[in-house]
Amino acid sequence: MDAVETSPGPGAEGAVALEPVVGFTTLLGGCSSALFASLTDTGLGLEPSARALREHAHLSPLEIGLFFACAVLWTQLRRALTVHVFEPFARWCRLQPKDVAKMPESAWKLLFYTMSWSYSTYLLFFSNYTFFHNPPSVFYAWKSGMSVPMDIAIAYLIQGSFYGHSIYATMYMDAWRKDSKVMVLHHIITLALITFSYAFRYHNIGVLVLFLHDINDVQLEFTKLNVYFKTRRGSYYLINDILSNMGSVSFSITWFWFRLYWFPLKVLYASCITSLQSVPNIPFYFFFNALLLALLLMNIYWFLFIVLFVVKVVTGQMNGVNDVREYEDDEENEDQEPLRTKTDDNGHQGCGEGRRVQNGINKEKHL
Repeated sequence: MDAVETSPGPGAEGAVALEPVVGFTTLLGGCSSALFASLTDTGLGLEPSARALREHAHLSPLEIGLFFACAVLWTQLRRALTVHVFEPFARWCRLQPKDVAKMPESAWKLLFYTMSWSYSTYLLFFSNYTFFHNPPSVFYAWKSGMSVPMDIAIAYLIQGSFYGHSIYATMYMDAWRKDSKVMVLHHIITLALITFSYAFRYHNIGVLVLFLHDINDVQLEFTKLNVYFKTRRGSYYLINDILSNMGSVSFSITWFWFRLYWFPLKVLYASCITSLQSVPNIPFYFFFNALLLALLLMNIYWFLFIVLFVVKVVTGQMNGVNDVREYEDDEENEDQEPLRTKTDDNGHQGCGEGRRVQNGINKEKHL
């Protein structure tokens, strides 16, 4: 491994840890080798992982009940805000019809992710936790069934129940996009990571994962809202155009920095490599790290969308910032084709349906 420097270990109290310096090739190679070895290792293989579920996973009926209750609460809260706040505000601003349909989704997600990321930031930088600057410390003093600090347990309840809600919301409440199936898979994997990391008491690394991912969702939804508000009340607003462009640039940079640079070097490094140094034969090692690698692959998948988006803007194929997740051919044609007009019995012309729009604009969506 390339020049790895860490703190002396869990027994060296007060020691200041140095940021691990690991080459990506070495890191990914080490993770792959460790995962492959765990399949045949008597302490880390498939059968021991199943046994680990029975012996080391701890979830109380109360915690499970709170999860489902809060997931339902998120759904009802989103429904209420959409009907009574977001949609009336969008109509009051006289957004374009297609944006009136999409604006509530982005407003809801911006509200949640701003709250959740702010709380993760508080835990990592304004409390006594050192997980961000010293990733190996996430497994120091780990014990099966250890108690979870209340502030971290609250973060897990908020995030876990929200992703439970999000699986339903992506299928039945959000606008359907080209990558929506991947988004459902992402929510399932994220919920599995949250559940298993809490049950096995890997909650420390979970806070780090959430912090590194939520910032991009804040920027994405902020950018989309400014795209929707560029044209309102029949006028063009330069300030929203500037903010959407700034948000797009910031989103692209932080996606790479947080999800493709810090996530491997901090989370995968700690979970795949230093976890075995702190806790030999750590339970559920293979499956937990396989889920983290799957999350990394999805981050790479979406980064390709971002690159495609940047290429389209630079080459003039797009006139401005749009939703980087929306690349349906039908949608692009929709922007280029004028609505067909029809004439009523009195000779007045109006807009016809033209064709069915896929992203929840003309189709009826029941919350």
